[in-house]
Amino acid sequence: MNLVYTADLRPGQIFSEPVYTVGNNLLVPALVPLRQKDIDLLLTWDIETVRTDGALIDADEEFSELEDVIDSAHMDSAQAPQKIDAIKFSISDVRQNTGPYRTYKNLIDKLDGAFTLFKSGDDLEMRTIDNICLQLLQDIREHPDSFVGFILGGEISSQELAKSSVNTAILSALTAQELRLPNHKIHNIVAGALLHDIGMLRLSKGITEKKGGLSDAELDQIKSHPIHTSRIVTKELYGPREVNLIALQHHERWDGQGYPDRLTGMAIDIGARIVSVADAFEAMVSKKSYRNSIVGYQAIKNLLADNARRFDPSVIIAFTKIIGIYPINSIVRLNNGSVARVTSIHTTAPMRPVVQLLVDISGKFSDSRNPVIIDLLEDKTLFIKEAVAKKEILDQYA
Repeated sequence: MNLVYTADLRPGQIFSEPVYTVGNNLLVPALVPLRQKDIDLLLTWDIETVRTDGALIDADEEFSELEDVIDSAHMDSAQAPQKIDAIKFSISDVRQNTGPYRTYKNLIDKLDGAFTLFKSGDDLEMRTIDNICLQLLQDIREHPDSFVGFILGGEISSQELAKSSVNTAILSALTAQELRLPNHKIHNIVAGALLHDIGMLRLSKGITEKKGGLSDAELDQIKSHPIHTSRIVTKELYGPREVNLIALQHHERWDGQGYPDRLTGMAIDIGARIVSVADAFEAMVSKKSYRNSIVGYQAIKNLLADNARRFDPSVIIAFTKIIGIYPINSIVRLNNGSVARVTSIHTTAPMRPVVQLLVDISGKFSDSRNPVIIDLLEDKTLFIKEAVAKKEILDQYA
């Protein structure tokens, strides 16, 4: 394989074959443009090189049709019978757009609507964000496990900025609650998480939508988005100081190597430290129709391996408690060869969650109308052998 230095990677670059990080983890599939978040992840974990069997190719008009081609794979099962088994891996609320999933999707729709109006030049009021905060906090009190599951497997492939921001806000709220922060502070942390990337809307489309690589000057503009966000929060929304600190500091690092001010340790606001962890996890597990994500288990392993470089260790501990070693909705293979989905976790025994059987030991898909639930804390004959990607299982049993 060819080695490519992380320092040479630029958003928009396209390789002819998949690009892998350490441990043969997929960074980006063949013919899929790199994102800035992909590169940020490599920098977060101090990964200096990636590997690929392919070569860097020029982005041309041929690839502008790539997403349309792949989106066609989302036709219903009547049109695409060869994909019918994939539905077995979808949560019923997602398939039917009902229950907690509809509530979750409504939050994304509301924030996306606010962002769309803001981008078009209309005024955005802090009151609008506060109302979404209140709704989100009420919703996660009722459906915390469901919402975490949707983040890993909700299968929303649009409204990227709003989806990422809502997911980050959900994870931030749960972490802040685990840290037993006061309610007013949790509210401001959720608001900061919802707004943390709004500054990206102030950058030129020529940069944010550029298909080719970015110059160093253009990368510097991408890194300026926390400053843009801070100005929006303070001068246009007249938001609280704590929300502004999150906006400004969510890319600072525990070791002082972040931006824009290279703050260190406890000098970074607690809300920014929480949002930083939640944002990194969300970036690792987020999924588009054309992009494989890192499974939740691997994302948690990456966070635990940080060693106080980017993240506050106390925040990592709290985050791991609420997410688990095998996060809800993770697909896992058990020691008897069957495949299951994690449905809830035991904080006292994170390696032995409750799972729903998807594929039995004979390779037969389970009937989702009569789910088989296994509590691995009670059934000591079974244990999780490995976490697996959904695509791997679908390919195996196709």
